[in-house]
Amino acid sequence: MEEAVMTTDGQLKHVVVREYVRDLVAGHAPGSPAPSERELVQRFGVARMTVRQALDVLVSEGLLERIPGRGTFVARPRRVATQISGYTEEMSRRGLLAESQTLLARREQAGPGVARALNLTEGDAVIHWRRLRRADAVAVCIEDAYLNEVLLPGFLQAGMPTSLYEALEARGLRPTWVEDSITADTASPEEAAQLEIARSSVVLRHSRRGLVGDKVVEVSRSVYRADRFTMWIQLGDDSEP
Repeated sequence: MEEAVMTTDGQLKHVVVREYVRDLVAGHAPGSPAPSERELVQRFGVARMTVRQALDVLVSEGLLERIPGRGTFVARPRRVATQISGYTEEMSRRGLLAESQTLLARREQAGPGVARALNLTEGDAVIHWRRLRRADAVAVCIEDAYLNEVLLPGFLQAGMPTSLYEALEARGLRPTWVEDSITADTASPEEAAQLEIARSSVVLRHSRRGLVGDKVVEVSRSVYRADRFTMWIQLGDDSEP
């Protein structure tokens, strides 16, 4: 019998397996064994391909590592810098299919906060692009991006791109460094409805200011479902041999 794609509560099966394993190994020391594919197949009653898909995502995230002939284990931290990426690229890196629904795309006058962040004068023209972002058909975040219209002539008229960062890269304006801030909060009624969560659920608010050299090209404010998104940040000391 062919396996159903969704569980009875509407979740993708490989997502259920993935998040179970993520919670199970959280806090375990590197080298600790992860549950085997056979154990997970028996526990969830799913196909081995579904289990493998779930584990593949955790391996791509760097949470797990496969050792041929031995099994799957909690990974040792990778010694690589965290890359600057947009939502589409980040979801792809995690093995998830990113989808976006434009909720608003228009020319606006910059308010005081947006103007200050973009190094503009209050009232200057900005592009405001709001999207509902999904991963594997599950709502993950609402993103409001503000762009300096002077730097992006014809942006709205050209049709909204799939990836903002790819569109910026095509114009030589992909951010080379960013300033990020992350805070925990509760969802507003409107946010809860759009993210398909209960009112007052916990969310992560992520603010970003993207720059090319000293030129600010992007300011964004995103609201993430805390139960569907983990932000990975790697820090290190360049002086370490």
